[in-house]
Amino acid sequence: MKRVILPLAALALTLSAAISPAEAKGCLKGALVGGVAGHYAGHHGVVGAVGGCIVGRHLANEKEKANAASAAQREQPSSAPENKGY
Repeated sequence: MKRVILPLAALALTLSAAISPAEAKGCLKGALVGGVAGHYAGHHGVVGAVGGCIVGRHLANEKEKANAASAAQREQPSSAPENKGY
């Protein structure tokens, strides 16, 4: 079974990196953590890696949205009237 899953997982990872390398934020770190956790939680490393990739990508998207919102908020001019000095 491992002889089949390992090459398929390597192929899937290679193809996903080749298709959209910019969209891998959070996925690789999540896959690593999820794979290790899945392995120790009952020898389900591949399932853990897939789940970790999905969760890591979701968290990266949420962080990116929060950063964009805070940057947009900082760029808005303040609503306080300007002091002209007279």
